[in-house]
Amino acid sequence: MKRLIQLFVFTAAVTLSIPASGKPPTAKTALAERILGNQDAEVTIIEYSSLTCSHCRHFHTETLPKLKKNFIDTGKVKLIFRDFPFDQLSLLASVMSRCAPPKQYFNFINVLFEKQSNWSQDEDPLGALTRIGKLGGLNPSDFKACLNNQELIDGIVEKRLVGQKDFDVKATPTFIIDGDHKIVGSEPYKEFEKILNKKLN
Repeated sequence: MKRLIQLFVFTAAVTLSIPASGKPPTAKTALAERILGNQDAEVTIIEYSSLTCSHCRHFHTETLPKLKKNFIDTGKVKLIFRDFPFDQLSLLASVMSRCAPPKQYFNFINVLFEKQSNWSQDEDPLGALTRIGKLGGLNPSDFKACLNNQELIDGIVEKRLVGQKDFDVKATPTFIIDGDHKIVGSEPYKEFEKILNKKLN
């Protein structure tokens, strides 16, 4: 575990040492839970996801829109998104999305998954992420400042470690439904629908 933290911190601190300016969010603000839906919803889904994971992309582009329409937008279910980066590039993307205004967070997540093959395979992925952030209203100087925010980087890695400890998360995506049901992988919508209907009835 300690080795994993050192790896992420070392690569982020050395590779991404960039002069910064602007007024980026504090680490506390950036690391706050990101919740899609009604905070008082009866059922909670916690998603552990990596922004470079193709199976996570499939869930967000194919399954989540149906869940959102039938369960989240109706106020019955909420989804909490938690970063589970497997590599430096997914850590970079997590930093960028958490650096954005909280109300824009899921818009950024949607774009990062939809355009995953573009930015993740770019010769300059950091530049590609910066451009995506800028198009979404994120000041490049704020993004640079977030990349130099060691507390933020440590916090993202720590959330991954907590997921491993509390729910034995080993792969992405992993979903914890109300703390007592676990789905691993991008299962079809019908699987989620079956579980959610049981919990709501």
